[in-house]
Amino acid sequence: MAIIDRQTATLALAHALSAAERGLPVFPLSASKLPALRSPHHDETPPTRCRGACGLPGHGVHDATTHPAAVRALFAAAPRATGYGIACGRPPHRLIGIDLDIDPTHGNDSVAALQQLALQHLFTIPATVTVITPSGGRHLWLTGPSGVAVPNSASRLAPGIDVRGAGGYLVGPGSVTTHGSYRLAPGTAHLPPAACPRTLLRLLTPPKRSHHATDSHSRTGQGRGLVQFVLAAHEGQRNTRLFWAACRAYEHGFGDALADALTDAAVRTGLSEQEARAAIASAARLTTERP
Repeated sequence: MAIIDRQTATLALAHALSAAERGLPVFPLSASKLPALRSPHHDETPPTRCRGACGLPGHGVHDATTHPAAVRALFAAAPRATGYGIACGRPPHRLIGIDLDIDPTHGNDSVAALQQLALQHLFTIPATVTVITPSGGRHLWLTGPSGVAVPNSASRLAPGIDVRGAGGYLVGPGSVTTHGSYRLAPGTAHLPPAACPRTLLRLLTPPKRSHHATDSHSRTGQGRGLVQFVLAAHEGQRNTRLFWAACRAYEHGFGDALADALTDAAVRTGLSEQEARAAIASAARLTTERP
């Protein structure tokens, strides 16, 4: 477990300021990789869906800024921050993060999966900034064009490949978490984030679905299928299946409507209601937030 001390917090601020100088909007993270500042609306019922319009800090990725004084103020308000997040989808870089998970326990080789996609769709994975995660995974930094909003997704592109786009964030290199440190891969520190290949960009931005009268029936069928998918979970895969199903529901626009049914299904498999709600909330944040 990483040791959290004053030096760690000081280094986190220094790394965040360095990233901000390069035009990357940043905000403080805790050792759990979550925003370090508590929401000013945490006691409100029902919770306010504010994205910083109130002018107070504590809105996660919506606090992200490139202004040095504002960065310092955010970290001063979060003295226990041990890292920083980088907001994706924001100008000037419009960062797109390709998160390659490493899970040898389940035979997950997301690096090979991305290479296979490149061969299948005839694009080249460019040399770019690469961050090594504590688990040995990789974050590839790419840039997107103006006017294109890449959505967040989890394992939609391929198993083990998550995408951080508009409304999402990446843990910045130099951050320290309870599981270890994030660091730049050797030989990539001098590289700028590379432009996302056009073919890959098309894969990351699926066409908008048309809203026909049959959509409600289609969604009902999909919803039943996702609930059954969760009900079929065995011990050791309950959280994973629930999170995957919730991500699919939110990506298709009916996550809130299906949340209670997914929660009930997860509880029937052995999860507590609190665990189930937390997993669904994580899926909602990942797939539906926008700047």
